[in-house]
Amino acid sequence: MIKYYTRACNFYYGSISKEKIKKKLSLPLNGNDSISFDNIEIITRKFKKKIHIKEISNQKINIKNKIKKDIKLIISKKKFKGLNFLNFPLLMGVINLTPDSFSDGGKYNKKSSTFKHINYLIKKGCSIIDIGGESTRPGAKDISTLVEWKRIKKTLEKTKKLNKFISLDTRKSWIMEKGIKNKVNLINDVSGLEYDPKTKNVLKKYKTSFVVHHMQGNPKNMQKNPKYKNILLDIYDFFEKKIEKIRSLGIKHNNIILDPGIGFGKNLKHNMTLINNISIFHSLGFPVMLGISRKRFIRDLSGKNDSKERLGGTISSSLYAMTQGVQVLRIHDVNEVNQSIKVFKSLIFK
Repeated sequence: MIKYYTRACNFYYGSISKEKIKKKLSLPLNGNDSISFDNIEIITRKFKKKIHIKEISNQKINIKNKIKKDIKLIISKKKFKGLNFLNFPLLMGVINLTPDSFSDGGKYNKKSSTFKHINYLIKKGCSIIDIGGESTRPGAKDISTLVEWKRIKKTLEKTKKLNKFISLDTRKSWIMEKGIKNKVNLINDVSGLEYDPKTKNVLKKYKTSFVVHHMQGNPKNMQKNPKYKNILLDIYDFFEKKIEKIRSLGIKHNNIILDPGIGFGKNLKHNMTLINNISIFHSLGFPVMLGISRKRFIRDLSGKNDSKERLGGTISSSLYAMTQGVQVLRIHDVNEVNQSIKVFKSLIFK
């Protein structure tokens, strides 16, 4: 049996979007009339084609029903405890309390510099603070639970007093539970909730919001010749099956964010295919997050023009993600990316 997928495309922004929606010439993305679309791409594992929304009624009954079901999810407003996605994208600021993270390892793992940087990120427009004590860069080795907790304990205890939205970047259920008791709002587990079998029980017990992240393999081996039959549809199916499993365990809330995991078990072609077609994941009905900040694909594309920070590539890919309706961007350079978003929005969302 052929499986069909629906990707929203051909977007409009700002006053043009609002006018087209008013005239019923386009549909709002995620309940936001400042961004809308009038085409969808119907995709299978053998073919794909774009059609105008006016042509949906002309499709075969099974395809038409599938498209209508997906569009209902694509256009619905995403309600999420503690977050408002209408003013998208929200920036998730990275706090790596590690000595060996790929970009800023050791830079903010001293108490004085940590809190100074957290306050800086908030001041510059960060909506979510993502705190992590274990590096999951390519080739990284596991660390013990106690070592990870020791790295983040004091920061969590102090950060919770700021009454800001806090994300905890960890794969370990014991750390998650400790974090939740310290008022963590979101669990960001790069293993896709698979590293620790007790993780799902903790999330069910506390009804905590979480990210479903995709990673092929683990940090030790994920970049050793990753392979997919169809990177885009394989990850879509992964999300779909993961949500079904989560529901079967009794986790019923919708405070779930999807992250396809750029650079986690993907080569350059995989990463670019995902970013280029990122709007397909809106049809799953959950907010979408991208972690593109300073990633290796920027170096691969820019070649000799690469720099350690990779700020230019981070900004350009962030702006592209915004035009596709991505709700959350995980970012190191919050000030610069937020500035670029404000200027870009004033130009195309006017």
